[in-house]
Amino acid sequence: MSILETIIEARRRGDFDILTEAIPYARYLGVTATVTDGRLITSLAYSPLNLGNPVLPAQHGGVVGAFLELAATFELLWNLECLTIPKTVNVSIDYLRPAAPVTSYARGSITRFGRRVVNVRVEAWQEDELRPIAQGHAHFLVVPTD
Repeated sequence: MSILETIIEARRRGDFDILTEAIPYARYLGVTATVTDGRLITSLAYSPLNLGNPVLPAQHGGVVGAFLELAATFELLWNLECLTIPKTVNVSIDYLRPAAPVTSYARGSITRFGRRVVNVRVEAWQEDELRPIAQGHAHFLVVPTD
């Protein structure tokens, strides 16, 4: 099954696990996603492999950045009808506080949909959604199904 067929099947079943299992990097990091109240929530389970600073302790910034990029990509895959997989143009991450060694969550929103480029904002938090650990802004190249 192609990735596009996998996306269609995931939407049909309302089961995002099908899609996260189809993306090796998401599986490696331990990223999962669920739909709650019609919104996609992406989760990053803590793993000792993700530890960047054992003194604090804090998760590695690269893992947090990759998590936000995956969350933005998943938001597009879940909510956008495309002919191809969105291609990342760029991602900008604002690290707001250390990511403790616990599960992290992220939610994205599509802020602008152009003819070829889509902008997505994402925010990650841990125990308290009002205390984000990082925010990101991503641009993706898409081919819509007009």
